[in-house]
Amino acid sequence: MGRGTVIGAFCLVAKGAVIGDGCRIQSHTSVWAGVTLERDVLVGPSAVFTNVRHPRARYPRAPDWDATYVEEEASIGANATLVAPVRVGHHAMVGAGAVVTRDVPAHAIVAGNPARVVGWACTCGETCGTGPVAPANLRCGECTEGG
Repeated sequence: MGRGTVIGAFCLVAKGAVIGDGCRIQSHTSVWAGVTLERDVLVGPSAVFTNVRHPRARYPRAPDWDATYVEEEASIGANATLVAPVRVGHHAMVGAGAVVTRDVPAHAIVAGNPARVVGWACTCGETCGTGPVAPANLRCGECTEGG
């Protein structure tokens, strides 16, 4: 558990999960073994992480968990589901209710079931482009951060 991390009510962080500094995990979220959150990741309420691609009660997979890796300063929306194995790139934004079944590029905004790239986010979180192709400049014009 990283320094300055805030965990909301009714959350579970399993042994084997890795949580970086400054993360915020909102209520009703379980972070299972095999999940890594880098620094300053925001996880919205009731987000779901999985750690087994093909679960069966009769055939336990432990300790060979499938990995979910969320890079620094990414945001996971409320009720989003990340189906392992998957990687979410730095500064990416996963929309509320999205079902992520494949890797998400850095700065991408994904939404839907299954999640698809619908736009691009500046480092500050503002939208700096729409559609599946990244703009040449990942800066929103409202800040000096940029991508």
